Amino acid sequence: MQTSQIEIVPFGPDHLEAAVALSRQAGWPHRTEDWQLALALSDGMVAVEDGKVVGTVLVTPYKGDCATINMVIVDETMRGRGLGRKLMGAALLAAGDRPLRLVATTAGLPLYQKLGFHETGTVLQHQGLVGEIAAPAETEAATDTDLAGIAELDRFAFGADREGLLSYLAGIGEFAIIRRDSGISGFACLRPFGRGEVIGPVVAADLGQARMLIEHFIARRPGRFLRVDTTAETGLSPWLAQHGLAHVGGGITMKKPLVRDAADPAVTTFALASQALG
Repeated sequence: MQTSQIEIVPFGPDHLEAAVALSRQAGWPHRTEDWQLALALSDGMVAVEDGKVVGTVLVTPYKGDCATINMVIVDETMRGRGLGRKLMGAALLAAGDRPLRLVATTAGLPLYQKLGFHETGTVLQHQGLVGEIAAPAETEAATDTDLAGIAELDRFAFGADREGLLSYLAGIGEFAIIRRDSGISGFACLRPFGRGEVIGPVVAADLGQARMLIEHFIARRPGRFLRVDTTAETGLSPWLAQHGLAHVGGGITMKKPLVRDAADPAVTTFALASQALG
């Protein structure tokens, strides 16, 4: 079987069930609803051979600022035959001239490097059943009128306009914020995902604020299964483990081309973005 026999076609509603099955085969926790969220924000493509979906890839554009590549999955019976490269070729065409970001597995790292992606950091995935903690006094639930301020802060930290994503998340989840000097200095989102719920993205002025925003939701979910994705440089990993969120894996953050975000979030803003789109 050659990959030339495989057709890359737009991701349609009739491909959803097969895509969920592929993510389960890969050991990922995505439900049908999680795929639907990602598809609502992305351009999706599937690889089809003899009517069977054997691969997926999603490209999530953030206006003209950048795009992320998500849900790159190849059926285990097709691996090692160049299908991953073929899917990535379709994704690069769909992304156009936008700078690209993705989170790579160790297995996928060599392919992405050959395609011009550069390592930028490490994602640490934490999850588990959380215990009881006191709710921080400095946080509060966001209202609809806070969404514009949340989007502005996120744009500064992420280096791209994710207003569409944040609006979608507000419709299925909830936001917490910290106010300082009549403005929003930090926020976090909680939404359903996988086995339970995921906290992210989180953007805060410092590590202390980030902890408070995460505590805001842990305090409201005692005994519940939660997930938080962080990066190695934040130093949050030991603290998350102390609260029942064990380190269970992660990935490698990458960019193409290697560009410096205008805000340089590693210096000016504590930014913790959930990788749960894929």
